[in-house]
Amino acid sequence: MELEIFVCDAFTNQQFKGNSAAVVPVSEWLSDEVMQNIARENNLSETAFIKPVGNHHYHIRWFSPLCEVDFCGHATLASSFVLFEYFDAHDTLHFETNQVGSLWVTRESSGRISMDFPNMAPKPIDEPPRALIEGLSIPPRQVLVNEQAYVVVVADEQQVLAMQTDNAQLKQLHPRDVVVTARADREGYDMVSRYFWPANGGDEDPVTGSIHSGLAPYWAEQLGKSSLVAYQASQRGGTLYCQVLDERVIIAGDAILYSRGKVYL
Repeated sequence: MELEIFVCDAFTNQQFKGNSAAVVPVSEWLSDEVMQNIARENNLSETAFIKPVGNHHYHIRWFSPLCEVDFCGHATLASSFVLFEYFDAHDTLHFETNQVGSLWVTRESSGRISMDFPNMAPKPIDEPPRALIEGLSIPPRQVLVNEQAYVVVVADEQQVLAMQTDNAQLKQLHPRDVVVTARADREGYDMVSRYFWPANGGDEDPVTGSIHSGLAPYWAEQLGKSSLVAYQASQRGGTLYCQVLDERVIIAGDAILYSRGKVYL
């Protein structure tokens, strides 16, 4: 069996920046074991598998090297880019997911891709888990939580950049990950973050689209604005354009192709 595979850099318009994702279009699902093995072999933050179910309508699943994940923004962006560029000339796509319902994606006239995600606003917690506090080098100002991660708010961008983690502690927070965030100091940006997920994928994720469906509502309330620009301050870095609606959050970004090839099974 031969399958096409694409690798794209998401939330960037430059190769070797943003977050890399592999995209594997399939006509029928492979076994979970085979899809997990492909993701492990790719060794990227995520590998997305996309299966058509109708006109401009697809089912999408995401696998990290360790496990299938419930929700992944950058691999959805990469998948949309691949479909728009190579398979589906329509400017609107509909994705079905196992865990977060329907997602709608639109290609703007500029080429930027906008994704309609559920609003996953986090809620404050009074007593953060001990493993969270002991797993971070800088004490949080506030801790919130949503279905995906603990949201750790610190004093400023410099503390986000300086944060170090004890991954043995953070692994105990499974199934949730950890995002550290602050108001951005850099010009042109509203919020900055870093994302740590040792229990589900790796030490630090380069750019995490899904968590901005929680970060954007939080910062929209703090800053009194519904449209925000976010920077994820990993070594690769990436930019996300966010708009907060009542029940949904629009996350937009750019993507660029790195490679296209074949998987031989």
